[in-house]
Amino acid sequence: MTTLDTTPVAVAPGPRAATRAWRTLRSSRTATVGLAIVAVHVLIALLAPLLTSYDPIANDASHALLGPSADHWAGTDQYGRDVLARVLYGGRYALGVSVTATLLTVALGTVVGCAAALRGGWFDDVLGRILDAVLSIPSILALLVVVTALGTGPAVIVLAIAVSYVPQVARVVRGAALAVVPMDYVTAARARGESTWSILRREVLPNITDVVCVEFAMRASWVVLLISSLSFLGFGADPPTPDWGLMVAENRTAITVVPMASLAPIIALATLVVGLNLAADGLSKAWGVDRIREGL
Repeated sequence: MTTLDTTPVAVAPGPRAATRAWRTLRSSRTATVGLAIVAVHVLIALLAPLLTSYDPIANDASHALLGPSADHWAGTDQYGRDVLARVLYGGRYALGVSVTATLLTVALGTVVGCAAALRGGWFDDVLGRILDAVLSIPSILALLVVVTALGTGPAVIVLAIAVSYVPQVARVVRGAALAVVPMDYVTAARARGESTWSILRREVLPNITDVVCVEFAMRASWVVLLISSLSFLGFGADPPTPDWGLMVAENRTAITVVPMASLAPIIALATLVVGLNLAADGLSKAWGVDRIREGL
């Protein structure tokens, strides 16, 4: 019986890594479908001003609570605002804040996780205890504490998400980096006297890129849901910002009158999350990334 060698090997960043990633993507139908769904959401968000002529925040009491029609394809809400316009523009807020928060979270978590794996010893032990302490707090509770103390707004939400998710990302990345640190090329870099940052950037990161990419896609789906949950609870986007969670909160009392005012943002949110999850699952299987083994 033949066994597969799963020992990490040095991967040089650049065109070869990009080609490998593209081939992997093409080989995974799940990842392709997921990324296609996300790409459609991004395209719609960018083209929102061209797809609708309505102002997403302009009130019109004379057209409140209208059902779907030729003028308003998804109807209007209780303030007379076009539901479709708010859904289209809501994608901008959801994607903008989510991508920013996820990028910051994954970047910080990657640096912290790699540093813990490279330094080891007391540094790894102390950092591990700090991460465990933060992880013991439920994410939604940590988010509510931060936004309650600092107020609402995109910058605060990004900070709150980073505080909640950096420890989780750091644990996953640390698990992946621990498999790379004992390799000969890392030992050789240390013998040459290279700095920790240089070893992290040139030797470790290129060999855990697959783990980081999968982690980004998975965290992004959770971040989108968290941001919408905060808005639904009144701690996220401020009215009249077009935001999917806020739209559901504003129109849930009139769901029997104008159901599309609540269903449209729910459908948009669900398809985006499904796309991100499909992308994460497809990439994980294509690259052979075992998220449980890596420390989730």
